Amino acid sequence: MPLRFKNKKVLIYVYRSSRLLPDVQGKEADELLSQRGYCTQNCGRCLARLMKRLGESDEFPHEIGLFLGYPVEDVKGFIENKASYAKCVGCWKAYGDEKKAIRLFKQYRKCTCVYKKQWYAGKPLTKLAVAS
Repeated sequence: MPLRFKNKKVLIYVYRSSRLLPDVQGKEADELLSQRGYCTQNCGRCLARLMKRLGESDEFPHEIGLFLGYPVEDVKGFIENKASYAKCVGCWKAYGDEKKAIRLFKQYRKCTCVYKKQWYAGKPLTKLAVAS
């Protein structure tokens, strides 16, 4: 799904609704998103709100981490601490369980490496984004 068009570039969001809904519907995530005008009961409406938020500023809205699978405690910590005082930094700034975050950063790096290799070898996005 294209989320934002800017300077002749497109930000594309590839997701599985079966994985996104639990991430945004958890109690803490739902509270955080509801405060920002999201309706977490419907993927389409949730993503429409994210698109609107992305269009409101050049910066990414901080809650975007919830759409990327970041732990709620880290997204909340980032917002509450104004991006300072993180316990560790990888793909995002971690404010909660440092050991868990480090494991996730390692998994994300490995996954990124595998997908980049396949992309550079000519595998199309439609094949890279197969449902599991």
